[in-house]
Amino acid sequence: MKIITLILLLPIVSWCQKNNFQEIEKYMDAQNQVNKFGGTVIVMKNDTVILKKAYGYADLEWNVKNTFDTKFVLASISKHFTAIAIMQLVEKKQLSFNDKLNKFFPNYPQGEKVTIHMLLTHTAGLPLDFEDLYLDSTIITKDSAIANIKNKPYLFNPGTNCKYSNIGYFLLSQIIEKASGQTYEVFLKQNIFDKAKMKDTGVCNNDSIIGKKAKIYYRNGNNYVHNPYINWNLNTGLDGIYSTIDDLYKLDRAFYGETLLSNLSKSIMTTQYNKIYPDNGFIDSYGYGIFINPYYNHNHYLLTHSGGFIGTMTTYDSYPKDNIFIAVLSNNESESHMISYGLAGILFGIPVELPYLHKEIFINKNTLSKFAGKYGNLEVINKDNKLYLNTEDNELLAESSTKFFSNNKNDRTFEFIIDKKGIVKSMILTKGGVKEIKIRKT
Repeated sequence: MKIITLILLLPIVSWCQKNNFQEIEKYMDAQNQVNKFGGTVIVMKNDTVILKKAYGYADLEWNVKNTFDTKFVLASISKHFTAIAIMQLVEKKQLSFNDKLNKFFPNYPQGEKVTIHMLLTHTAGLPLDFEDLYLDSTIITKDSAIANIKNKPYLFNPGTNCKYSNIGYFLLSQIIEKASGQTYEVFLKQNIFDKAKMKDTGVCNNDSIIGKKAKIYYRNGNNYVHNPYINWNLNTGLDGIYSTIDDLYKLDRAFYGETLLSNLSKSIMTTQYNKIYPDNGFIDSYGYGIFINPYYNHNHYLLTHSGGFIGTMTTYDSYPKDNIFIAVLSNNESESHMISYGLAGILFGIPVELPYLHKEIFINKNTLSKFAGKYGNLEVINKDNKLYLNTEDNELLAESSTKFFSNNKNDRTFEFIIDKKGIVKSMILTKGGVKEIKIRKT
């Protein structure tokens, strides 16, 4: 009886997978044609490929197209690897979560208060970045960089709040080197890349020639320009790992076994530690190098990390309870996190709007004031008869009398809902094709 039931179910399963593939392929084709997505994407469900495809160019000068085995710089997804490495050293008893920063960097200001746990969870109070060093310098050493970073003031007393910090993860990469006696690159290769069979993954440097590695471009109006020089000797721990969509799927599979970490370590790593510092479901959902169930999870258990830095846009989304994995890697500043959000919506049966070209129309500017106000965590501002979202950097342009689109983010539309009395009650925000209702605050 069970065999007959299974045979009857197989056509239904096959039809669902085929239907998902068609919808997802249409969505990605529209992202490429309308929003100029350039990069690679993989969508896996129950270990079956729903979509694996490449778009755009790895090298615009030579018209070299991206392929599904093109290597992309991962930006902040690199933090996930850094956290796994720290966990491995804790398992080996070469580190403790309670170890203080001054154990590794003597005389670091307030170093006796900052723990490895705080660095992992962005609760140390360290500033966001030190890009003034790794963008502007070709020769500065790591020791010189740390001496410079020491002079940057804390944002808050260690352990009293949470703010995202690239500096914290740079320091973690150096702690890995000090605790293991190996370079960050060698430790990750031996303990993560090789164990997970990630043959196309490595750590960037400014010297090695890496086959099939995409160049990086960012958008300047309707054109593309090269990203600036990056000193990869310094931009490490927080960034600097390159990989492919296939290798990221291998990492996801390895993470759910015990190839890389014990079940206890994974449980520690995927605990939300920052809920006492509410942040609208973003940094307050952080664990160790991974977001756990952030607000954009479609009400499905999600482990995720995205990255974005001057042309590089990446997303690693894992829905372990649904056995779904999505990775989107871009080298031309395409909004990978929004694309992955839309792809997941399709898989979960949520209506997702395809990207389309927006055309501005003329409307009476005197009618715009009625739309101004707060809608959930968003604010629509009316200034000089123009609408803006949150700040004056993001103007909203009319495509109908009640629907607007963002002038700098193609995948955002804002449709205002007006009652019979002419009062604006709510707004339908569409991002990545997924619609969300935002109630107007009174």
